[in-house]
Amino acid sequence: MAMDVLDALRAMRPPFAMHETDLHRLIGAQLEACGLFGRHEALLAPGSRIDFLVGDVGIEIKNGKPNPTTLKAQLTRYAGSELIGCLIVVSWRSVRIPEAIRGKPVYPLVLSQLWGVSLP
Repeated sequence: MAMDVLDALRAMRPPFAMHETDLHRLIGAQLEACGLFGRHEALLAPGSRIDFLVGDVGIEIKNGKPNPTTLKAQLTRYAGSELIGCLIVVSWRSVRIPEAIRGKPVYPLVLSQLWGVSLP
């Protein structure tokens, strides 16, 4: 399931400088277009909501470049949930995150890298 979700998200070519709410809409539409249905703002525990939950794949969306310490703490909370099998972090810029947290894989997806090289 994680690879299906990653493939769907990697197929996106979002315009630069979208607001986070726009990214939520775009990602939700992309998942649905690929036949991947999940919950938006899924409650994992009291006070702990992840942006999307598709099966056991948690997707956290960050606009800009997130603070690594804050992000790791947030992902550690999410990884503590039995509902989470792996995590995908979607952001515009790369951020250093562990490959796994609490034994659950963490996959970064950097939106600015989806465009590849621009040719004239």
